[in-house]
Amino acid sequence: MMSGALSPRESGRFIAETSKDVTVNPDGVKKCAKYVYEEVKKTGYGVRSWRENELHPKTMDEAAVNWVFVADALNFCFWSQDPSKKYYVDYRGKRRTGYWCLCAALNRATEEGIHITDPNFYASITQDQLASVFRSESEMDIPLFQERLDVLHQVGQVLIQKYEGSFSNCVKKCNGSAKDLLNLIVTEFPPFRDEADYNGKRVSLHKRAQILIADVWGCCEGQGLGTFHDIDIITMFADYRVPQVLVYFGALQYSHALLELLRKDTLMKNGDRLEVEIRGCSIWATELVCEEARRLKEADTDSSDLQINSILIDEFLWDYRRAHVQETDSIPYHKVRCIYY
Repeated sequence: MMSGALSPRESGRFIAETSKDVTVNPDGVKKCAKYVYEEVKKTGYGVRSWRENELHPKTMDEAAVNWVFVADALNFCFWSQDPSKKYYVDYRGKRRTGYWCLCAALNRATEEGIHITDPNFYASITQDQLASVFRSESEMDIPLFQERLDVLHQVGQVLIQKYEGSFSNCVKKCNGSAKDLLNLIVTEFPPFRDEADYNGKRVSLHKRAQILIADVWGCCEGQGLGTFHDIDIITMFADYRVPQVLVYFGALQYSHALLELLRKDTLMKNGDRLEVEIRGCSIWATELVCEEARRLKEADTDSSDLQINSILIDEFLWDYRRAHVQETDSIPYHKVRCIYY
């Protein structure tokens, strides 16, 4: 990375090799890979799956890419301290929570004539205007409201000053290289720079920068603005939910001390050793799940059109968690209030 940090993949490997309280379990990796591979084969889960969600853009143009940029600039910290008191948005007859309440709020604002995906508007959006965009039917406000306002101002100013007011110009500048786009995002837009110091090295996790590239790829189905010749350099997006699923499948194991800490609902700080170990080992475990799933594909005579990469595995596991809340919630997840995930 241009910042001098190890890349997310290198960081994941380094953290997994030196981690004290989180372990990548080869048997669990195989179990997870087998399940994911069989389900992907059965359902046809792939690059087109992103656009199938009703709240995601249905076009593959610059307007859609600019929607993706705003969504991923704000794609962080939706968890509630009290699960019975959640921030949510009612939209199109359904109650939306987590990331989906963000998508719903952006779409509702657009339908109300608010130019929420135009940096000429959001680079100077007021507190009251943003509060209206994120208004909720619940008694809870969206977490980290002030930080979201600051992020929009920061990234909007950069787009106006350097990229003619459109993230699509950042994409075009990188000529189909996901690696170059990742470098550009974390260099030009500090709120996406998700790094830490761990065991004497600067490591990068870059959850939102990587998910931004993955979402452009998914939004455009790997075509046009979403064409990346090196898309497979993108790792999983180290958040608080996918690690929970990796532990559920046994691909990750937490030490007894860490489990006790998580069960007590301890609030961690961004950059804490334990937090970095959870996130870094999640990246490396998913890389190994991906390698194993690719081995299964190679050995399968009936799998020619399947695509396997860490992006799709992450998205599959994230969807799995939402579809299996009761089972996966037996595993405690780590909690951090920060803008990086």
